[in-house]
Amino acid sequence: MRRWLGLKNLVIDGVERTTNLVQETHESAARRAYALVKLVEPLEEPAAIVEELHGLTARTVFASIRLTNRAVGAMLEGGHRLLAILSPERRDAGTVLKDDGPPMRSDALGTAAWFRDAALGAVNGVVGDYLAEQGNPLGLEMTFRRHGAHLPLDRESLAEALPDATGKLCVFVHGLACTEWTWSAFAAETHGDPAVNYGTLLARDHGFTPIYLRYNSGLHISENGRRLAELLEVLCAEYPVAVEELVLIGHSMGGLVIRSASHYGSEAGRAWVKKLSDVVCIAAPHFGAPLEKAGHLLTTVLKLFDTPGTQIPARIIDARSVGIKDLRHGYVLDDDWLEETRNEVPFIPQVRYSFVAATVTADPNHPLAHLAGDLLVRLASATGAHPEPAERIPFELGQGAVLGGLTHVQLANHPAVYAQICRLLRRTPQLPTPLTFAHHRSLPLHDS
Repeated sequence: MRRWLGLKNLVIDGVERTTNLVQETHESAARRAYALVKLVEPLEEPAAIVEELHGLTARTVFASIRLTNRAVGAMLEGGHRLLAILSPERRDAGTVLKDDGPPMRSDALGTAAWFRDAALGAVNGVVGDYLAEQGNPLGLEMTFRRHGAHLPLDRESLAEALPDATGKLCVFVHGLACTEWTWSAFAAETHGDPAVNYGTLLARDHGFTPIYLRYNSGLHISENGRRLAELLEVLCAEYPVAVEELVLIGHSMGGLVIRSASHYGSEAGRAWVKKLSDVVCIAAPHFGAPLEKAGHLLTTVLKLFDTPGTQIPARIIDARSVGIKDLRHGYVLDDDWLEETRNEVPFIPQVRYSFVAATVTADPNHPLAHLAGDLLVRLASATGAHPEPAERIPFELGQGAVLGGLTHVQLANHPAVYAQICRLLRRTPQLPTPLTFAHHRSLPLHDS
C-alpha cells in the first residue's frame, strides 16, 4: 500500500512539473510570436492587448490543471488514509525475513515481483534523490537482504535468519538503477542452476556467508558510502558469530560505493574496518562512465541556445539524479561533488583492493577494447589506469583481471568472473576460466 501511495505521489508530482514546463514553453513561444508582430508599428498596441488577454487565459487554464491535479491527489490521499483505518496492515512480529522481493534466482525474471523490484531500482536510479527529498515511499532505504527479503539488524533476528553463519562475511553491492537481484542474472545459462551467484559459490566453496545490499542509487555515491559504513558497523556488532574476515564486492557503481564506505569507515575508526581483508570492484567506473559524460555534454550544449526546443530537453536531462551525475568523473567523496573535482581516496593499508574489468572484444588487447570496454565502462576507467601516475587508482600488480568477450551486465554473474574473484581473494578457484584475461599493468594506460 505504501508503494501505491508513493507511485501516486510521483505521478501527481510529475503532472505538476510537466504542467509547469508546458506553461513555460507556451509563454516563451508566445512572447517570441508577439514580439515579431509588435515590430509592425500599427499592430503594436493591438498586439499588446491580445497578448495580455492570451496570457491571462493561458495562466487560468494551467492553474486549473494544477488545481485539478492537486484535488485528485488529495482525494487519493484521503482514500488511502480511510483504507488504512478500515483495514490496517498486519505484521507478524515473529517473521524475520519478510517476503517482499523476488527470489534471487534467474528464473524469477518476468515475474510480477521481479518487475516491481526492477521498476523500483530503475526509478530510484533516475530520480532517487528527488524521492528521498520528498519522503516518497518509493525511495529505497539502504538495507541488507538475504533470499530476496529484508534482513533486520538485531542479533536475535540475524541468528534466526542466518543459522549457518560463519566468521567469514561477504557483502555484495549492486550498481546503478538495480537491486540485489542483479547478482543472480544469467545463472541458469552460465552456471546451469538458476539459484547460483557469486555469494552461493563462495558459501559452497570457501565457507563465506553472503549478504546483499539494496540501496537508493540515485543519491550521491558518498551519501551511500557513509550510510554503508554505518550499517556495516551495526551488522558486524550484531552478527551472531564473531566476524573473522569481511570481504566487500561491488558491481559498477557498487564498487565506488564500497570505496567510499571503506574510506569513511576508516576515517571514523569503525571497528569493521579492522576485519576488512578485500575490496573487489567489478566494472567500476573509477574515472567515470561515457554515457553520463555524454549526457552532461548534451545538457551543456542545449543550454547554450535560448529556445524552447533546446531549453526543455536540457531541463529534462538535467533532472537526472545526483547519483548518475557522480558517474561523470567517478566521485566517491562529499568533497568531490561539492568542489566538482575528483580527490585522492587512499587505500586502507592492510586491505587488498582488486578489480575485474571486461571488453566486448574477445582479445582484451584489441584497439577497440580500450575504446568500447564492456560497452558501459571503458577499460582504463575500470582498471584504474591513467596517463598521469598521480591520478591512477593504486591497484597492486596482479590484483586485477581483464576478461575478453563479456559485457558490463554479464560481469555480475559469470563463471569466469567467479574464478577471478577466487584468485584475487587468494582462494583456489573451483570453476574453470573459459575466457582469456590479462593483468592490467600489461595494458597501455589510457584515460577514461
